[in-house]
Amino acid sequence: MAYTMGRAADMLGTSQNFLRSLDETGLIEPQRSAGGHRRYSRHQLRLAARVRELVDHGTPVEAACRIVSLENQLHEAQQRNNRQP
Repeated sequence: MAYTMGRAADMLGTSQNFLRSLDETGLIEPQRSAGGHRRYSRHQLRLAARVRELVDHGTPVEAACRIVSLENQLHEAQQRNNRQP
C-alpha cells in the first residue's frame, strides 16, 4: 500500500516539508503517481518515523538520515547472513 504525502505526514505527526527533506537527502525515494505526487510505502514510513525520533532528540536531519541509512543497511546485511547456510 502506498500513502499520499498528506496521509504520511498525518500518520507520522510531522509536516510535509519534513518528508520532502528526507526525499532531498536521498534516504527515502517515494514512488510517484501518474500526476507526479509522492507515494510512501510502509517501510519508508518506518524509516521516516525513526528519523523523526532522532530529530526530536536533537539530531540534525542530515545526521539522522545517515544514521537511519546505516541502521537499515546493517539490518539488511544481518537478514542476508541469517538466510545463508
